[in-house]
Order: sequence, then C-alpha cells, then structure tokens
Amino acid sequence: MSRSPFGPSEEELRANLAGEASADAALTLHDADLAAAEREIEPTGPEVPRDLTAAAFFDVDNTMVQGASIVHFARGLAARKYFKTSDLVDVAWKQIKFRVTGKENSTDMASGREKALAFIAGRPTAELAALGEEIYDEIIADKIWPGTRALAQMHLDAGQQVWLVTATPVELAQVIAKRLGLTGALGTVAESVDGKFTGRLVGDILHGLGKAHAVRTLAIREGLNLKRCTAYSDSHNDVPMLSLVGTAVAINPDSDLREVAKNRSWEIRDFRTGRKAAKIGVPTALALGAAGGAVAAAITRHRDH
Repeated sequence: MSRSPFGPSEEELRANLAGEASADAALTLHDADLAAAEREIEPTGPEVPRDLTAAAFFDVDNTMVQGASIVHFARGLAARKYFKTSDLVDVAWKQIKFRVTGKENSTDMASGREKALAFIAGRPTAELAALGEEIYDEIIADKIWPGTRALAQMHLDAGQQVWLVTATPVELAQVIAKRLGLTGALGTVAESVDGKFTGRLVGDILHGLGKAHAVRTLAIREGLNLKRCTAYSDSHNDVPMLSLVGTAVAINPDSDLREVAKNRSWEIRDFRTGRKAAKIGVPTALALGAAGGAVAAAITRHRDH
C-alpha cells in the first residue's frame, strides 16, 4: 500500500517507533530496579512528598556528562579487548566532527550504527549492563558536571521525577541514571530476544524527534503535565525536546542552541568555566519548583502532626 505524501516520512516513523520503544524500555528497567531496591533496602525515614505531574529531562552528552558517553563506554570496552583501538578512534573522530559542525552526518550515523549492532549481536543484554556499571565507575563517574548534577538533585528534592534522555543504549543510560540516583533513562533500544541482542534497532537511534516523542510518550504514561516539566540540553538537535516542556534550559550550549535560547528567553547555564558558572544564578522557574516541593513537604508534615 502506498502512503499519503502528506503523512509522516520514513524518518519520522522510525523516530516515533524509537521514542515509544525507549519509553517502554525505560519504564520496564525503572520498575525492575525499584522492585530490587525495595527488596534490599529498608526505609530509613519519611519520603519526600511527590510532585506527581512534574518531571525534569536531561540530555547526557556535554549536559550531564563531560564529553560523549558512548565514547567513554567504548574506551572501557576497548580496554577489555572487546574491539580494536582503531574502532575507538573512528567513534571518537565522528563525535568530534559532530561537536564541531553541530550536525549529524547520515553516513557517519549509519556506519556507527552498523558497527555497534555488529558488536552486540548475540551478546546477553545483562552483559552490556554489567560492563556499563564497571566502566561508569572507572571513567564516567569523574566526568559528571557538578552543576548539572545539582540541578537534577533540586528536582529530586522537590519530589519530581528526573529522567536522562540520550542516544546512548538504554541499558548503559540506565546505569548512569541509577548511579546518580535519578528516576531512570530514555535511550536507544536495541532489539533483544530471550535476553540476547539480535543486532537490530527498534526504530532508530534516539535523537532529535525521537527524543521528543520518547518524552511525550513517557509523560502520557506517567500522567505528567509537560507545561510543568523542565528539559535540559547542550545541543541544537534537542530543540524539539526542549520545545515540548514549560521550562527549557540550555546547558553548555552549542552556538546554534545559544542563539535559539536567547531568542526564546530560555535559561542558559554554562559550567565549562568557573567564571561563567559563577555569574549565573538558579533559574527562577526552577527555584519556584523547588519551593513548591518544600511547601508540599511542610503541608504534609503539618497534616501528620
């Protein structure tokens, strides 16, 4: 059957599929981690009152993590002889090209996707997650931007969900989220059968429109009001995601995103130098959100008494 020329393009269909698959995987991994934590950890005190309709969404590369998370993971895998150093150089070079131009090269993306899928085909999903935990502790833990981490904690303290949104495989993204104490992660979903990767993606790499669709899908399933949500990113490619929410914040922005942020009066945070970071205060909307969480906590305590 032919599709209407006025309908969604093939790229949009793949992005939508990737977004929905990412939301499914994110919630599944989150529920599994939550169940495991409840079995292992005894409650230690009163919980922060939950703000059920607000959440924060953080891009990962150069927003939460200094550099590209997939390159950091690739370094760890290369050290373990999972693939050749030349492959690591290739991945790093493509990331450098992307950071310099700010644009995604379709040939580079296709090549990187094929190499990554060839690497994981037939491997257990649990193996990738376990390797991710080791590599996070060895390499990534020291590359978290303290300023961005503090913003995420502010949302957590206000009782809000905090999700990472990234093109990195969802299993690895979930490791970062878990280590940081966040709610969970939306990431690229590789197809798996009986606990092993097939070597195919579900939809496409999660980026651009795919990220926006993943956030929208998660919001619907979690009952979130996107107007009360906040999104953070460094990249112009994430404008679709940033445009979905009530509060958008540009973190360490590339030149194109900085221009968009200025034109749309979005908050701009730059943690790349101490001088710049010191000049920028807590965004008003975020401060109000944190205050709202504190008020809710005070009301709850008063009712308890």
